[in-house]
Parts: sequence; C-alpha cells; structure tokens
Amino acid sequence: MDREIPIIADHYVTQDFGTGAVKITPAHDPNDFEVGNRHDLPRINIMNEDASMNENAGKYNGMDRFEARKAIVADLDAAGYLLKVDPMTHSVGHSERTGVQVEARLSTQWFVKMQPLAEMALKNQATDQKVNFVPERFEGTFTQWMENVHDWVISRQLWWGHQIPAWYHKQTREMYVGEEAPKDIENWTQDSDVLDTWFSSALWPFSTMGWPDTEAPDFKRYFPTNTLVTGYDIIFFWVSRMIFQSLEFTEQRPFEHVLIHGLIRDEQGRKMSKSLGNGIDPMEVIEKYGADALRWFLTSGSTPGQDTRFSYTKMDAAWNFINKIWNASRFVIMNLEDTPAPTHIPEAANLDLTDKWILNQLNQTVAEVTRLYDNFEFGEADRTLYNFIWNDFCDWYIEMAKEVLYGEDQTAIANKRYNLAYVLDQTLRLLHPVMPFVTEEIWQSMPHDGDSIMTATYPEVHAELVDVEATEQMNAIIDLIRSVRNIRSEANAPLSKPIDVLINIQDAKLTAIFKTNQDFIERFIHPKSLEIAAGLTAPALAKTAIISGAEVYVPLAELIDLDEEITRLSGELKRLQGEIKRAQGKLSNKGFTDRAPEKVVQEERDKQADYEQQYQSTEKRLAELKAAR
Repeated sequence: MDREIPIIADHYVTQDFGTGAVKITPAHDPNDFEVGNRHDLPRINIMNEDASMNENAGKYNGMDRFEARKAIVADLDAAGYLLKVDPMTHSVGHSERTGVQVEARLSTQWFVKMQPLAEMALKNQATDQKVNFVPERFEGTFTQWMENVHDWVISRQLWWGHQIPAWYHKQTREMYVGEEAPKDIENWTQDSDVLDTWFSSALWPFSTMGWPDTEAPDFKRYFPTNTLVTGYDIIFFWVSRMIFQSLEFTEQRPFEHVLIHGLIRDEQGRKMSKSLGNGIDPMEVIEKYGADALRWFLTSGSTPGQDTRFSYTKMDAAWNFINKIWNASRFVIMNLEDTPAPTHIPEAANLDLTDKWILNQLNQTVAEVTRLYDNFEFGEADRTLYNFIWNDFCDWYIEMAKEVLYGEDQTAIANKRYNLAYVLDQTLRLLHPVMPFVTEEIWQSMPHDGDSIMTATYPEVHAELVDVEATEQMNAIIDLIRSVRNIRSEANAPLSKPIDVLINIQDAKLTAIFKTNQDFIERFIHPKSLEIAAGLTAPALAKTAIISGAEVYVPLAELIDLDEEITRLSGELKRLQGEIKRAQGKLSNKGFTDRAPEKVVQEERDKQADYEQQYQSTEKRLAELKAAR
C-alpha cells in the first residue's frame, strides 16, 4: 500500500507502508529519482538556510517562507483548486533564544547504528556485571529505551563541541575519517559539524581516567566507577549512552550503581521554569542559610526517584538543627580543657550509666546510618542522625553530664570530658558526608587526630559498647522524667515550682535504678520531695502517670481539676485498650507468628503484657478518682 503526499512546489513523496521505503520525485518527471531508505533521502529542500525559497520552489524562488505560503494559497484559489480554508491550532517549534518559528528541512547528518549497541547493553543487564538502578524500577525505563531505540543522529550544527573527525579532499571530495588528521592537511577540509553533546559526555566515565591508555593509574584504580547520581529525566540521554559506549570501548560497565533522584519543584509542586518565574537560585539560599543547611534539606527531605518540593519552612528547620549542633558542640568544647584527642573508645571502668547508655545509642546509630547510607536511603539516615543528636545527645546526655562536670570529683570530670569528646567526634564523622563545612569547623576546634575530618576514619560498630541493661535502665529513667514533665505541663506547673512526686514501684528492680540515679532524676523534675517505694497509696487529688513497672503520682491539690484528670485517664484507658487489641490481633495471626523471627514475636508479646499492666493500673486509678469525686 502506497500513499502520496504533495510537497510545496512540484515534488511528491511516495512511501511504502510495508517496507518503509520512500521515493521523492518531481511531478513533471517521475523517473528522475530512485527509492532510498530513511537515512539516504535525496536532498530535495525547497528552502534555503535563511528560510527563503530556493530554485526548487519554482516560481516562488527567493520569496520569504511566510510570503510563499500566502502566495501558494492565493494561486490554488485562483486556479480553482482551493475548496475551503479551515483554521487549525497545532504545536509549532520555536527558537528558545529568538522566538522564531523553526522549520524542518532535509540535511546530511552522521548516525550511529544502534541495534548492536543496544543489544549489547541489554545482554549485559542479564549478567552479574549489570548496572544496578536505584530505585530498581528505573531499570525498566532503561530497558524500554534500549528495546525501542532508533539510530542515533550524532552531528550538530553548533559553534562549540568536539568537531566531527571527518575530512573532505578539496579536489577529489574523497572522505577520510580517523583519529588523526590527514598528513597533507592543506588539501583537506574538516567537517564543520560537531558531535552531539550526549555523545561527548557519554565518554566521561572512562575518558577522564586516562582512556584509551588502559594502563593509566587512574583508569586502573577507579574504573569502573562506583555510583552515578543523576535525574530520571536523562536516563536515555546520558545514562544509557554511557553504558553502551563503555561496554563498546572498554568491555566493562561504566559504574556499578545508578542512583536516580527526583526533581526539585517549587512549593506548589510545579517544575521550576523561566516562563513561570518560579526558579530558586541555590546561591541565594546558601547566602541566607549556608550550604550545609541546603544539603541537609535536600538529603533529609528526599526519597530516591521522587520529586521534592522546596520549602523555606524546611530550610528554617534545617538551620535550627545546625544551630542546635553548633551550640551543643560549643558547650562540649568549652568544657574539654586539656582533654586529649578521643583516639580510642572509652574504657569500661570509666563509664557511668549515662555513658554506657549513650555509647550503646551511638553504636546503634552507627550501624543503622551506615546501613541506610549503603542502601542510598539518605532521608532515613538523616532522620536517624537527627533523633540521636537532638534527643539522645543534646537533650539527655549533655544535660545529665552537667551533674558530673559541675561536681567536685576530678576523676569523674576527666572521664566525662573524654566520653563527651568521643561521642561528639564520632557523631561529627557520621554527619560529615551530609554536613561537611560545619562538621569540619567544629572538628578542627576540638581535640582531634589528623589534618581533616574528611580523611578521618569512618565510625565503626564496637561490640564491646553494646549494653542492653544500661539502655533499659536509662529508658526507665527517661520515661519517669518525661511523665513528670508532662504532668507539670498539663497542670501549668513550671519547672521552677517544686512539687511532691511519689513513685509507686511495681517492678522491684526499678527501686535500685531510681534511687541510684536520684540526683539525675531530681535535676530534671525539681521535686519538693521525692518518695520511691513499693506499695505507695495514691493521694485522692493527684495527677497520675503509668510507666512500665511503676506508677507516678503528683499531688496537686491546688492545681488539679478532678473531672479533667478523670477525662484524661479515660482517654488513656481507651488508648491502651487499642494497643492491647492491636497486639492481640498481631499475635493471633499465624502468618506473623510462624514467619516472623522469634525475637520479633517475643517483643510483641512483651509489649502486650506491658500494655495490659498499664491498663490495669490506669483502670484502678480511674476507679479511685471517681470514688473521691
């Protein structure tokens, strides 16, 4: 089946739908031109490079393209060939710089035959030397492009770029292509076209390493590279071309992983563009917040392959976090005095409960952050770091360290200083990949070993720092302090106002924990009196908090509203009821109990038992308050 499409002036294109072959002929002599393929079309342009009509346009030769179109319509109408004119809206390409309409015209170009290269790239993805896409779903994008690829036009008519290595003899018009120019170069003219920028940039992974010298030190050490970080919008344009060119020229993949990130959009979720005027200059953001705050926002607020909305509110939060790190570090450094550089883990004999706890928390943080970094889950890694730094290190450990630092025991003070320095040092090293400038500045200001944190050893997990018992004890103390603080907040009783606190012990081991660390507890809850014992009776008018293994009573006769306290405990009872029901449902699911690790199942059983104990205590206290009303 053939179709004929009239072209302006007096030429026709005939295309066979079965073979794809095309034939271009002038209307007055249909035998002048032979059939050719898509890349071998006869040059039948009716338009000059300046968009004026040429001699192939017949009577319209020399006319401007827009004038010629009007003249053709007028001639068709005058000859009686024009039936009607219908307006039609369609997309027309325009120059980005000048706004002028772009015209399609035939021209001679250089092509790369893609079928063998694409097949080679797809075949490599079935081997253990494949390129791993993160997220994995983007390998499908790469595969789809390679399976449906067309031959690649690599020549461009631009003023910059790698010039095509082809020369034409001035007399014979012989063509020469080679790595070196012809020896009698005065007799040759080089092709004025340049290579497509993606062709040039596709050589980047190995050309920057000294290739084609495969014995070059950089090539031998660094190639193939480890990870390419790029956007999903150029998987075809750049990533795929680096892959098949690397396989073609070096017989190796260019990199082991491709980490695909999303686009940064504006606060309304729109793509930034000149036309919308919604672009955000990163240099202005850096000027206001600092480079590290921007880096923290980009890594903490992103997920591989997903777009991110820029937010000044989140930039403020990033700056506040860095400010928290800076102030906490200043406090530590101001109290180090002549403390040596923390070159080894603290000795077990020099650790109190808070030291053992923070070192265990640090150990877990190192393990988790390292795992998340390795899996390119930077947002989750940042959240883990944030929780450790803000909550564990700043809010608890540093505050508890003040009890020792402001004391009289010089040995304990020296040990605490070293432990503070060690935790801060390791934390800065964990943060450094995301926050390089602030961490370097702080690290240089404290006792350290080495020239730069950049070359310092990355933190490791130390089995000897694992201390589950210390963690359980500290968690109990933290739960107690939080419960009293919450009661103060609900009753509008500021920390400066001393209050009586009674702790009714139900788990005997908590008695020793609370009494041994009573100084810490009193510093954080500021009690008028603190009673820790089993079998205590709750005052009739008091606020109550239920924690694992104990009940906390705060008599607030002058502040408490009995009805409000009953309402609060009723709400707590419903919450605990929901938690018990959730745990029961999970444990009654054989799919969970049979397949989950025994440790995970046991943890769920322990949670259920704890919730049930808290429920019973809350229910009992609620009954007492109702009776007192």
